[in-house]
Amino acid sequence: MSMSTTTEVIAHHWAFVVFVIIAFGLCAFMLTGGWLLGGRAKARYKNTPFESGIDAVGNTQLRLSAKFYLVAMFFVIFDVEALFLYAWSVSVRESGWIGFAEAAIFILVLLAGLVYLARIGALDWAPARRRVTTDSGRSDIPSQKQ
Repeated sequence: MSMSTTTEVIAHHWAFVVFVIIAFGLCAFMLTGGWLLGGRAKARYKNTPFESGIDAVGNTQLRLSAKFYLVAMFFVIFDVEALFLYAWSVSVRESGWIGFAEAAIFILVLLAGLVYLARIGALDWAPARRRVTTDSGRSDIPSQKQ
């Protein structure tokens, strides 16, 4: 007895089909529950698109410092490297000493990048008016004088 092609595909992929059905069902349940249980309050500024009903004042297009974007990029870069190190730690027994050496080199490159970022001041959040130049030419935050 042979199965038809459609039955064979369903037999091989039934778990995925069940997962998709449950995922859509859960989404529909949560949306319906929120609609049924949600508040129905009407207010003057309830439907304005800013800050949960607070009337917008002034311009909403703020200029942010590039430091915010730099910190976000540094976070993503170092976070992705942490994922690589996690994968290495899971397979440390299979990779042996060669894998250990590769991970050590990887960590040294990460540390070199972190030292470089600290040296160029990319991680320095102190305002320029609070920085004091020392004799070595390095910029430091002043300590409390007594």
